Amino acid sequence: MLVLVAPGQGAQTPGFLTPWLELPGAAERVAAWSDAVGLDLTHYGTKADADEIRDTAVAQPLLVAAGILSATALGAHPLAVDAAGAPSVVAGHSVGEITAAAFAGILDDTAALTLVRRRGQAMAGAAAVTATGMSALLGGDPEVSVAHLEKLGLTPANVNGAGQIVAAGTLEQLAALNEDKPEGVRKVVPLKVAGAFHTHHMAPAVDTLAEAARALTPADPKVTYVSNKDGQAVATGAEVLERLVGQVANPVRWDLCMETFQELGVTALIEVCPGGTLTGLAKRALPGVKTLALKTPDDLDAARELAAEHS
Repeated sequence: MLVLVAPGQGAQTPGFLTPWLELPGAAERVAAWSDAVGLDLTHYGTKADADEIRDTAVAQPLLVAAGILSATALGAHPLAVDAAGAPSVVAGHSVGEITAAAFAGILDDTAALTLVRRRGQAMAGAAAVTATGMSALLGGDPEVSVAHLEKLGLTPANVNGAGQIVAAGTLEQLAALNEDKPEGVRKVVPLKVAGAFHTHHMAPAVDTLAEAARALTPADPKVTYVSNKDGQAVATGAEVLERLVGQVANPVRWDLCMETFQELGVTALIEVCPGGTLTGLAKRALPGVKTLALKTPDDLDAARELAAEHS
């Protein structure tokens, strides 16, 4: 059983889209999406520097575009349940949930990009109110770490499994965490994001996203869609959309998503471009599950072979 997953914000690096645009028809698709959302995705994916693509309003649509583009090149999107190499399960981390909604046929590509453009703008606006950020805690006991974060006024915004929790809060709170790590935590790593996502700091973005969602007509998922909210499979497009709206201010439970992958019997995991983060977590948390990250088009042949073996 194959699961197709999409990474979240922070996975982007300067120029990562460049080789993908050399594939037949790719440049034209990205140009059309750029026109649809009013953002030059080609520029940001090829020529922009790290600071430019750290901007939430840029990073989020760029990641969704890259995920859809690479899944299309893989042959796993647009999804057809009986297609060779099609996944049985899809999921995404944070903004990657919108990418996964496109994989599952809940939203078409343009609708997904329109929604994520509004999401990025709304979350950037919310982040501008207070100087906030996120840092990953590597190692340690989750219960001990969560209690320590709460003592410092921080939120465990991403519970990622495999010994990783992401803390979110004000820059002052994160500085205090750096000086006072939870017992057992080896390292605190600041993330390339511009706000305390999936916390109460994002509450102002929820209403904006709800308004954008009301203009969409979601379809029910064609394959199993696993939600960040609680790791559960969601049966209807309407509920997926409702969860996507609320999730910007709620913690990501990727640990529970991976538990569900195990329960469903997943045997292989492919992470779309810019892959690496989620495959790293899966290698530690899902022993025996084969993993592959799509970083460049050079990875496509191996990914197609893996998909054919496990779909």
